[in-house]
Amino acid sequence: MGKFKSFLAPAMESYMSYQKASGRWGNTYEANLCYFDRYCLQSYPDADVLTQEMANGWCAQRATENNNSCISRIKVTVYFIRYLRERGQTEIAEPAFPKKERRTYIPHAFTAAELDSFFKACDNLPSTPQHMPTVRLQKITVPVFFRLLYSSGIRTCEARMLLVDDVDLPKGILNIRCSKGESQHFVVLHDTMRDLLIRYDSEIHAMYPERKYFFPSPYGSHYRSNWVCRNFRELWAVHNTSHATAYELRHHYATENINQWIGEGFGFDSKLLYLSKSMGHSVLESTRYYYSLVPALADIMENLSGQDFGDIVPEVDDEESY
Repeated sequence: MGKFKSFLAPAMESYMSYQKASGRWGNTYEANLCYFDRYCLQSYPDADVLTQEMANGWCAQRATENNNSCISRIKVTVYFIRYLRERGQTEIAEPAFPKKERRTYIPHAFTAAELDSFFKACDNLPSTPQHMPTVRLQKITVPVFFRLLYSSGIRTCEARMLLVDDVDLPKGILNIRCSKGESQHFVVLHDTMRDLLIRYDSEIHAMYPERKYFFPSPYGSHYRSNWVCRNFRELWAVHNTSHATAYELRHHYATENINQWIGEGFGFDSKLLYLSKSMGHSVLESTRYYYSLVPALADIMENLSGQDFGDIVPEVDDEESY
């Protein structure tokens, strides 16, 4: 996106540094703050002070936006204004967020047969007579990358931007720094996934001995989101006709874990906490989203605990739906 260029650039740089130091920064926040910076530069080229008109004009909901997408776009701007107000650098009011809408999206429910056929396609990527390095890299990376999503429940962005230094292969632990929100967290790998990553690391190290990212692109950077979407879509369609996305492997991980709890005794509090921490939810209530995806779980919990489902698991803030 580039550096900030409007009269607000020094304040934005200061705010970004503050948020990074607090562990509360991400690529989406930076991009949206840059968009607000460009808006100020283009619409108010001679301005030297932030006005209510500028803030309200940017934060007004667009005709093409629903409430939730508007919130995602303007959130960092509202927080930036709050930051300025708290330091006496502006007196304008923080624009109000539109009311958050309840999501109706239901993720794809993977079957064992669908997953088996998908990973079969991942393992049988075509070769070329020339065995070009990019083709070899693809054949090495794709089966491991998607199995990591499936077995760990991490977000696709977390896997793409995983650094070599953040993968502890001897202990089988991932240090997730580049996450969606402000929550750095750790993920413990299943032994079979750890063994697969060790073999992958050995092969990829021979090709890119100085790599920064654990899953390097042919150019040495991390893969972009369209790489994930394109590869998943094409390989999914080899054997399956239903619609699914790579991100839904995360939903599958959560619901499969919850399904296993039903037959293992209650122990709800500790298991909920473990799942929430593993998935990098910033608040415990966000994990509630997945309980609506497991049929009859609310009734089972009520029978076991004598409490209503809503009393046990508070209302979710829709974190997972972004």
